[in-house]
Amino acid sequence: MSHATTLTPTLSPGERGLWRLTCGAGFAQLGIKANPRKPDLVHNARMTISIYLKLGREKTLKNHHPWVFSGAIDETRIKVAPQVGEVVTLRTAEGGFLAHAGWSPASQIRARVWSFVEGQTVDAEMIAAKLKAAYLRRSLLGFLSNDAFRWVHGESDGLPGLVIDAYGAVVVFSISAAMMEPWRAAIIAQIVATRSPRAVVERSDAEVRTLEGLPVRCEISVGTLDAPIALREHGIAYEIDVQTGHKTGAYLDQTDNRALIQTLAAGKRVLNCFCYTGGFSLAAAKAGAAHVTSIDASAEAIAAAQRNVKANGLDEARFDWHTSDVFETLRKLRDKGAQFDLIVLDPPKFAPSAAHAEKAARAYKDINLWAMKLLAPGGQLMTFSCSGGIDDALFQKIIAGAAMDAHAELHIVKKLAASADHPIALDFPEGHYLKGLLLMKAG
Repeated sequence: MSHATTLTPTLSPGERGLWRLTCGAGFAQLGIKANPRKPDLVHNARMTISIYLKLGREKTLKNHHPWVFSGAIDETRIKVAPQVGEVVTLRTAEGGFLAHAGWSPASQIRARVWSFVEGQTVDAEMIAAKLKAAYLRRSLLGFLSNDAFRWVHGESDGLPGLVIDAYGAVVVFSISAAMMEPWRAAIIAQIVATRSPRAVVERSDAEVRTLEGLPVRCEISVGTLDAPIALREHGIAYEIDVQTGHKTGAYLDQTDNRALIQTLAAGKRVLNCFCYTGGFSLAAAKAGAAHVTSIDASAEAIAAAQRNVKANGLDEARFDWHTSDVFETLRKLRDKGAQFDLIVLDPPKFAPSAAHAEKAARAYKDINLWAMKLLAPGGQLMTFSCSGGIDDALFQKIIAGAAMDAHAELHIVKKLAASADHPIALDFPEGHYLKGLLLMKAG
């Protein structure tokens, strides 16, 4: 994909009426013309299709959990099949109101909740209000002064399947749920109204979209973007490619943990596994690490990390790079008798769902076992899981098993999580996807 791209928002036929109603005025100043169409995507909650749950399957909804799985729905009572993304009214087997939700016929999560308020109208105005509320929360927490922050974190902000990350004058959004597809225009309009960005980029390319029956979409929706953008975090400059990089371009959930490593790394021999573009590596070196060894299978990621080292004027002789498989490299380092004082394990999502937990557990145990063997006495291990299918208790159990097999005694110094711009709703524990432990090895 070329960086030198200028696009007006690309809309499906069903979105154009909503675009005219909600976005035409906001985009007139940008030279974007509206496409008039009957406004058939504004949903009045009192006129939606009713979806009935099976008897006794309403408990989670009554506890305000936003997901309804296919097995909870009484398919025999669906007389008119809702369209993809259509707003439906969820009801008990007896007909009592439960919630207004977005419909996803291809997904095991058949419906995601928009509102638990009976009579609520699901429309562009409601979505704009949710986006404004999410932005205000970040403002109150002080994130607007950061070069980059997460503006919307899906279900925890009442916007299931939507992520928005702000990178200075560039805003990136990603849609992973069918219910959000009809509202792309309204989302873009509110992004422009709130931030007046130089560019709005859509990165709706997560693998989970295939489970929703959705195509991949990556494009510049508004404005222009000629090159990767630059941002600073904790005094360190990073090059961010929001068009082709991982996720929306960077792992903003690790912001606080990159700050933490700066308090630990001075004078240490550091090993950063799955280093991507060098976030933890640069943070450690900036803090005065004696030497930093980094491993990632992606040559492009390693090259970007090396450019970041040069951009920050750091001593390149203090860095060692391995473009290789982490599992194999850890074993080779152990065979060579290597030792490290501080190790970071931040692997990709091994278990996207509970169904993958058993296989993922073996992978987590393996990398942690080898890391523990490489950890010097008194050394510290910062280990993470971003897998939704692995909860805190299971993750700690896996790490304990690795320590036992490694014949190593370690203690938990601190439990780690995502930064506060990635909130966790009390009624949606799945929002706590990133869990981590800072461990210390007995001397």
